[in-house]
Amino acid sequence: MFCVYDLHSHSTASDGTLSPAELVCRAAVAGVRVLALTDHDTTSGLEEASAAALDCGLMLIPGVEVSVTWNGQTVHILGLNVDRDNPALQQGLSGLRSFRDWRAKEIAKRLEKAGISDAYEGALARSNGTLVSRTHFARYLVEQGVVSDERKVFKHYLVKGKPGFVPGQWAKLDQALEWIHGAGGVAVVAHPARYRMTRTKLRRLFAEFAELNGEAIEVVSGSHNRDDYFTMAKHAGDFGLLASAGSDFHSPENPWIELGRLPMLPDNCTPLWSNWVIDSDRSASRKAV
Repeated sequence: MFCVYDLHSHSTASDGTLSPAELVCRAAVAGVRVLALTDHDTTSGLEEASAAALDCGLMLIPGVEVSVTWNGQTVHILGLNVDRDNPALQQGLSGLRSFRDWRAKEIAKRLEKAGISDAYEGALARSNGTLVSRTHFARYLVEQGVVSDERKVFKHYLVKGKPGFVPGQWAKLDQALEWIHGAGGVAVVAHPARYRMTRTKLRRLFAEFAELNGEAIEVVSGSHNRDDYFTMAKHAGDFGLLASAGSDFHSPENPWIELGRLPMLPDNCTPLWSNWVIDSDRSASRKAV
């Protein structure tokens, strides 16, 4: 049986390849009942996605994936059911996008020194024109025949110690949670098994996140394997956190991460959505305490 909740996905508003409307309709056809659109550091796709959700008979959770620097490492925190008009949230996200713009130009400069020309223009042409991510650089380098697939771009060019690496200077963890909670949302640690952390360091992240009143861990993720599901479920229980599920879908060209194909959460989890009320107007909110 597959989970009908998918609380982590991306559109062309950040580094996905489907428009917000196309994403929503694909999710509905795939059997997803409740979808969160969580583009990187932007909520610009939510208006289009909301309109499409009404047409497709799908409940949309307005979300965002906030880039965070924690102990010198980049982690991602999902904000779900946020008010996209919240001024503090938008001011914070605007600052992150400004850094993204600077970083993109700096990556291009460093790739130029490595013999790869026009990388910024190439990445920009593959983006929505306002938010350029490392994924857009990866797509450009693959199309130019520099490497055979996007994973190899990251491995050989965009990670620490490689020619195009630029360290992130993102939000602090407490800032991200302040923005999310101030916008009425809930906070979720995205794809935690993907981070290159020791078990001890990962548990330190969860402990600090819980102290800041973070709500959930993404237990089932398109980036996790079966063993990861049970490991993350155990961590969630240890820290009194709820469990979320999200594909982290970016593109139909990546068939191993597909909408509507997430397995059910392990039985020992408390689902994040168990604390929600799904209203008749196709919105979701936390139950009043």
